[in-house]
Amino acid sequence: MNKGQFVEKMAEKSNLSIKDAEKAYKAFIETVIEGLKDGEKLQLVGFGTFDISERSAREGRNPQTGETIRIAASRTPRFKAGKALKDAVNG
Repeated sequence: MNKGQFVEKMAEKSNLSIKDAEKAYKAFIETVIEGLKDGEKLQLVGFGTFDISERSAREGRNPQTGETIRIAASRTPRFKAGKALKDAVNG
């Protein structure tokens, strides 16, 4: 399912126009991004949790040359599925 199909399903299930469903989709994505940028954790009970994983700086290797390179520290978004979502997918 791509973004367009997702927005169409949202519109259908919520009795919104496609334009309004697109606005809701964009607002959700922007809110999650802003929260994660601010270091907040977003818990949607029954669905899952969005948070940030901190990766420390480390050394790596260039696979073509074998040369050691320095990999900078970074922050990575992470999603952990909730129990209700796992149960719905598996059952």
